[in-house]
Amino acid sequence: MLDEQELRRMSPLERLRLRQTLAALDEQDVAASEGGERRRKILLVAIVLCCVGLAVWIGFIAATLPRYYRAGGWRGAWVGFDLAELAAFLVTGWAAWKRRQILIICLVVLATLLCCDAWFDVLLDARTKGFLLSLLSALLIELPLAAVAILLARRLMRTTNAILLRSRGVCGPVPGLRKIPLVGVHPSRPFSDVLAEPSDLMAEHSELIAQEADSG
Repeated sequence: MLDEQELRRMSPLERLRLRQTLAALDEQDVAASEGGERRRKILLVAIVLCCVGLAVWIGFIAATLPRYYRAGGWRGAWVGFDLAELAAFLVTGWAAWKRRQILIICLVVLATLLCCDAWFDVLLDARTKGFLLSLLSALLIELPLAAVAILLARRLMRTTNAILLRSRGVCGPVPGLRKIPLVGVHPSRPFSDVLAEPSDLMAEHSELIAQEADSG
C-alpha cells in the first residue's frame, strides 16, 4: 500500500494515471439487476403516459374553459403564492450562506416561481390598468432574477462535475450538462440503483457532518 510520502514523491502525471486506474477499477464488474431494469422501464412508461395525458388535458381545457371567469379566493391565492416565493428566497439565502449543495435545488425552485409569477401577472392583468406595471415588473425584475438563478445553478453544477471529473483523472473542459451522465449510474446499470446505494462523495463530508451534529 502506498503511504502519503510515496504519493507526494509521485509526479502529477503518475498521480493522474493512478486516479484513472482506481476509478476504472471501481466501475468494473457492475451488472444490471433484472428488478432494477424493470423499475426503470416502469418509470419511463409512467413519464410517457403522464406526457400524453397532460397533452390531452391541455387540449381539453383549451377548448372548454371560458375566456373570462370570476374567481373566488383571489387574495388568498396571490398572498399564498407570494409567501411561497418569500420562503424560496429565504431558503436560497440560507443555503448560499451555509454553502450547501441544496442551493442548486433552491435556485431552480426560485427561478420556477419567478417565471410563474411573471407569467400569471402579465396574463391575468391583460386589458387592465395594471398591465403595463405587470409587464415592466416581469421584464425588469422577475425574469432577470430567474435567469440569474438558473445561471448560478448551472455554474454550480458544472463546478461540481469538474471536481468529480478531476477526481477520476479526467482532464480538459467540462462537457455540457446534457452530456454528463448521472453520478453513480453506470451505463450498464439501471437508473434505480442510484437510489439504493450511498454516494462515494458522502465519505468526504462525513467528518464535517459529524462535527455539525456534535455542535448542534
